[in-house]
Amino acid sequence: MFEFHADRKKYFDIQVLNAEKYIIPFIESCFTLFKGMRVLEIGCGEGGVLKPFLDRGAICTGVEFDKTRTENGAIWLGKEIENRTLVFVEKDIYDTEVESLGGRFDLIILKDVIEHIHDQSKLLARLKDFLTQGGIIFFGFPPWQMPFGGHQQLCKNALSNIPYFHLLPKPFYKGLLKVFKEPDHVVTDLLEIKDTGISIERFKKIVKKNNYQVISKIDYFINPIYEYKFNLKPRKQNALISKIPYVRDFVTTCVYYIIKGNT
Repeated sequence: MFEFHADRKKYFDIQVLNAEKYIIPFIESCFTLFKGMRVLEIGCGEGGVLKPFLDRGAICTGVEFDKTRTENGAIWLGKEIENRTLVFVEKDIYDTEVESLGGRFDLIILKDVIEHIHDQSKLLARLKDFLTQGGIIFFGFPPWQMPFGGHQQLCKNALSNIPYFHLLPKPFYKGLLKVFKEPDHVVTDLLEIKDTGISIERFKKIVKKNNYQVISKIDYFINPIYEYKFNLKPRKQNALISKIPYVRDFVTTCVYYIIKGNT
């Protein structure tokens, strides 16, 4: 496991920087942020992605079922909670009703989350009830087939540095994790990610199935957050490769999408 995964404050700071420098400009290229807008982040962790939106006067809600993360967020974003511009809700999004969150949202964020959620098509259908008229949803996620799409960086040993091995058939994948003596909880987490990992092609299909339209997208050869994790300069994917279905998934480390409901 890399150091920043264990140091939650460092990871919080990375999320703040990445959202400020890359996510917000991407959203602003097609949607105007405004003071008092309502923002919902699903799987918000400690709230690092929400911090730059709060700084712009947004009213934010973070849904996160891991209580230890919201407890950290309450420390690092205590002023915002005190001012009632931020609320953490410790629930699974499937167990959450929009009324309990105070109404609909102008912007919904899922950053590195959709690849962890079961029944993603059901989620997209459900999110329509959470959006205001004209509201948008931002997604950022690693395609499943990319070199580390299995989140093998969570491994405790040399496997954390081996690309593509998560694409092995599940029995072989599980067996390799066991051979390298990965802890049971790591094996469980990685196998669950194998079940929920999402490709660009699948994402586009469920967007279309649920009657959304893509209004903006970027494919990245080098994920913007790698600037802070590994000191690598972000790089957009080659335009030709981005047009080749399936092939692009293997060499694209991150995609950003903005979608909205068809009217």
